[in-house]
Amino acid sequence: MKRVSLAAAALLASSAIVTACGGAKRPMQASPAVPGATLWERPTDLASRDTYFGPWGREYAPNPVDTYDLVERKHTGVNLGMTVVDSKGREWSVKQAYPGGMDDESPVEVAVSRLLSAVGYHQPPVYYLPSFTLKDDWGTHVEPGGRFRLKIEQLKDDGIWRWDENPFIGSKPYQGLLVMLMMFNDTDLKNSNNSLYERRVGGKVEKLYVVRDVGAALGDLNPISPRKGNPEAFEKTPFILGVNGRHVDLNADRWYTKLVRDRITVDDVQWAAALLAQLNDRQWRDAFRAGGFEPNAANRFIRTLREKITEGQNLGRRAAIR
Repeated sequence: MKRVSLAAAALLASSAIVTACGGAKRPMQASPAVPGATLWERPTDLASRDTYFGPWGREYAPNPVDTYDLVERKHTGVNLGMTVVDSKGREWSVKQAYPGGMDDESPVEVAVSRLLSAVGYHQPPVYYLPSFTLKDDWGTHVEPGGRFRLKIEQLKDDGIWRWDENPFIGSKPYQGLLVMLMMFNDTDLKNSNNSLYERRVGGKVEKLYVVRDVGAALGDLNPISPRKGNPEAFEKTPFILGVNGRHVDLNADRWYTKLVRDRITVDDVQWAAALLAQLNDRQWRDAFRAGGFEPNAANRFIRTLREKITEGQNLGRRAAIR
């Protein structure tokens, strides 16, 4: 068996990550328009949107006192998880929290999903339970909770979509989405985390482009092992590094700089910041409460995000001074 050096292993790993997020050799290109395709819908009722139960509401939420039957445990990825079925026959994908709550993606995923859906980006039905009762081959027992994502007939999974090849590249919703994910310090913008859902409404078929897995965020941008859901790390990580002409140098995870370097403008950042700035105090608190964050941590995340939003709104003044 050949022995592989650490340097070679690191090169292979980095190549795999680059390939997963779009590949350094692939040019960014907008693919032809797809009938019925949307990434974002203008939120005409933003001030009244529910950020606790989210866009799918209370009726789709998991029952915290139900008993869930195990279908299969997760065998891939870095997060614990499983597929379960509740007493109504509904199937759930569960991303479990780690014991001790360190670097948990599941609370982050729910909170960030709530914020994105509130400002108009499509999201699947995701919820958080701190614990749940599981029935498996070993009997019935309490399991650590986490993110519950519901599989529903209204959303037919039609595969993934690519960051570097889709109908929205260059549009404000696409650019603004990248700005928000950089604002949240998302470190996992792999294509495999993007879902293309088919939704039938009446006689029409809609194609919803969704960033489905947004849990690797609200921490830092450490290239080896970024922290997630860590208020101290999030507070210490800058959002904007500078303005270069009309382009903004965002502080991005190094694997995904291709998506934002010399591509994000002052207008893009201001557009995203203006959307998030419309969220009220209750909506901010409810988004983090939906993810199970305790109030002190939630307040720290909210304060830092609002500081980043203000920084984005003030970019035009900053660029004019330069």
